[in-house]
Amino acid sequence: MFLMKPILVVLAGLILWSTAVAQQPSDPCASLKEDQQAMESRLRDWPDLAKYREDDAKLGPPAKGESRVVFLGDSITEFWTLSDSFHGKPYVNRGISGQTTPQILLRFRQDVIALRPEVVVILAGTNDIAENTGPITLAAIEDNLTSMVDLAKRNGIRVVLASLLPALQYPWRADIRPVEKIRALNDWMKDYAAKEGLVFLDYHSAMANDKRGLKTELSEDGVHPNQAGYAVMAPLAEKAIGAALSKN
Repeated sequence: MFLMKPILVVLAGLILWSTAVAQQPSDPCASLKEDQQAMESRLRDWPDLAKYREDDAKLGPPAKGESRVVFLGDSITEFWTLSDSFHGKPYVNRGISGQTTPQILLRFRQDVIALRPEVVVILAGTNDIAENTGPITLAAIEDNLTSMVDLAKRNGIRVVLASLLPALQYPWRADIRPVEKIRALNDWMKDYAAKEGLVFLDYHSAMANDKRGLKTELSEDGVHPNQAGYAVMAPLAEKAIGAALSKN
């Protein structure tokens, strides 16, 4: 009986080891090949037009009297369950996690213009500052946002330009200190919106702490809002949308 226990421990260890070995790829380069395939797939569709292509086609035109609104952006938009925050409203989510303004600009016609909304809420730029698709100047980010606004205006779509949310740092790019760039881009957006007759949606002021980071109770990682964070954003967005719809 006393010998059985160590024998069973050894046997259990051998079983766990053999299971782990069996789960390893037979090809030592398999992981590298998977990464390469993922990279090739991304390069084939860099703006990820495929993500919403079918959904866009199924959505169809707005119903008569419907004031459709498209929320356009990155993960902060994608993770937002609009149906919870805006019950019964014809609001469409077209956020894609990780995207930067050049990617979002490339899908603006498909994911915004083709849906014929009354309003588009643009929240983009923080991933540019995080250099998700490489280094980029603030001027280039501003150019991309300006191009989105130009496209919207040419197609009779009212624009709500949303400030970036506060962030002290990005968990995936801890070497970047984004506070000053976020401030500068938000200041530019506010001035640009005033000059162009757009509605500026200021999330930052309502969500920043005294260090200009995201309030701890509003986020789990300092970048993405949690349920409490979206609860702060929702009435601000609703007010901004109402202001945009009231514009001639």
